[in-house]
Amino acid sequence: MRIKRLPALVRTTTFRLALLYSSVFILFAGVLLAYLYSETAGYLARQADSELNAEFQELSAAYRGGGLDRLNQAVTERSSARGKFFYLLQNADGDKISGDFDVLPAAAPSAAQVVDVGFEYVARTPEGEASRRSAEGRISRLSGGGVLLVAYDVGELGEVNRRVTTVVWRSAAVGFVLSLIGGVVISRSAARRAELLARTTEDVMTGDLSRRAPVLGSGDEFDRLSEQINAMLAKLERLVISSRSAGDSIAHDLRSPLTRLRNRLEGGLKETAPEAQRAALERSIGDVDGVLDTFSAILRLSRVQAGASGSFRRLAAASITDELAELYEPVCEEAGLTFDYASSPQLFISADRDLIAQALANLLDNAVKYTPVPGTVRLLVRRTSLGEVELAVVNSGPGVPPEDRERVIERFVRLEQSRTLPGSGLGLSLAAAVAEAHRGRLSLSDGDGGPDAPGLTASLILPGA
Repeated sequence: MRIKRLPALVRTTTFRLALLYSSVFILFAGVLLAYLYSETAGYLARQADSELNAEFQELSAAYRGGGLDRLNQAVTERSSARGKFFYLLQNADGDKISGDFDVLPAAAPSAAQVVDVGFEYVARTPEGEASRRSAEGRISRLSGGGVLLVAYDVGELGEVNRRVTTVVWRSAAVGFVLSLIGGVVISRSAARRAELLARTTEDVMTGDLSRRAPVLGSGDEFDRLSEQINAMLAKLERLVISSRSAGDSIAHDLRSPLTRLRNRLEGGLKETAPEAQRAALERSIGDVDGVLDTFSAILRLSRVQAGASGSFRRLAAASITDELAELYEPVCEEAGLTFDYASSPQLFISADRDLIAQALANLLDNAVKYTPVPGTVRLLVRRTSLGEVELAVVNSGPGVPPEDRERVIERFVRLEQSRTLPGSGLGLSLAAAVAEAHRGRLSLSDGDGGPDAPGLTASLILPGA
């Protein structure tokens, strides 16, 4: 026999939470209604029982004070007053002395004790019609052998109890239904939002990387989750697009040196002079070194992005930039560029020295490579308005258009489409990865140039230590 599966809504976590909410609500409503019942019908019953007990104690006191004659007088006075109580007084032989009933509704106790009884009796309406009514009473065997019954009519009290009970049960039923309806509505709304997120992920898995989760603008947890998912999908889309173009970029960057390597090796084979063969081999080794540098850059970037960020310690930012300034000042002079260095020795960062040096070296290499002669390259160490430490490389070259500054940080992206200059398009990617590993960021802005060539400021902005 095949077991039918529950509806999809019933199987959702939101429905189960709504059901839990309904259960808690019903439990609270049940406790509240029980309290209301206790304070209404229960209170009336307790009050009636207390009044019956007080009435019975007064008659017992009358018997103890004046005997059967005093008790008979008290019963007669109370019966003629037509109050809420009914009475019956019998002698030791069981004959009626006074009271409202002719016979006892139940057998009297044999010893001097008190018993509580519930019974029905026939009463006359104002129109003279007979009706059966309910009563509760207390029967006592007197010490002289007589019997005393004190009872009260519970018809009105029973009607009040019945109405209160009816209201309580109806309220409980309405509360149960409303809680279930509210739970279903809430669960359907939450399930619908969750279904939209599930459809978004399904579309992304089928290849639609432009798909985004809906944000309704309510500011609830689903909107915050959608915003985070959309940010993740946007980054995923950029990474996938970058990965798709990575193969072409690598092939384009390696094809030229490998072609030169093959041609030089082939030419070296044709040479007969040892000097010519040696020169061909040396040039071939240079081409191989260029290819190895590209792969080394890819591996360094992968390690940094994977979290292999080395050891961090507190150090002065100037201790890194001083060494780089000594290294790149002659490089700039040889390239016909002016090099300027400004540092602050009082700025400290918590960083991996080698990674920061590698990132700044990449920025300086780019500045030297893309700054035309005569131009200026500056290395700056300064504190930002937010208390961070900025390691900036500023040049007066053509710069990067604002619309391309996010894209140029991606792997293998080079704005120079002809790729005539050496490089792999990984320098800025590595610098950005190093900044992120240090809980900082890479910022690109205009440099020292004019309107036609604004230059570029590439800054590693890191938390101070």
